[in-house]
Amino acid sequence: MEQRTIKDWVIREKMPEGFGSFRVLLLLHGWTGDENSMEIFTKGMPGNYWLAAPRGIYASAPGGYSWYSDQEKTWPWMDDFRPAMEALVELLTPEVFPGAELEQIDVMGFSQGAALAYALAFLTPQRVRNIIGLAGFMPEGGEALARNKPLSGKRIFVAHGSLDKLVPVEKGRTCVSVLKSAGGEVTYCEDEVGHKLSKGCSAELRRFFNTGV
Repeated sequence: MEQRTIKDWVIREKMPEGFGSFRVLLLLHGWTGDENSMEIFTKGMPGNYWLAAPRGIYASAPGGYSWYSDQEKTWPWMDDFRPAMEALVELLTPEVFPGAELEQIDVMGFSQGAALAYALAFLTPQRVRNIIGLAGFMPEGGEALARNKPLSGKRIFVAHGSLDKLVPVEKGRTCVSVLKSAGGEVTYCEDEVGHKLSKGCSAELRRFFNTGV
């Protein structure tokens, strides 16, 4: 992957192979991460994706970056992600991603980035096609939004470690419940690991991408 700076963004990206119309896959890092953090999850991705990993819009006190400003709030609300979400939507233009299909994008996030991915899906469902949440949590307010079935027909992959001490596995299981109640078609993978993606769930993720994405 190569780095590009455009507007106020620093993006790590990989251009798609071949010719034709391409899909964009946004890769959203977790708290204290940056544009380099998500490359580890891209092995085995289909070659027709434009992989784009932007740097979070807020500096994090411990180092790295974050997707919402009030970082003392451990479990943020949906609205806490609105500035990042709106900035990302503004980034999705033909000038930035020439030749890409931008009407609907796919999004994959890790930890806090997964929460942002869910916020994008709930608050702008018309812009999101497939959602992947790894070791993440559902922002507060998700259950209320789920009542209107905003994710009907959307394919969703959720993975979580049962030994995760940073984001407890119950948070991942809650994600599955809320996403299903919102109408999503959820594939869930849970494995005995900490705050990371296991080898088994990594294989399931590749299978998810190669069957219908």
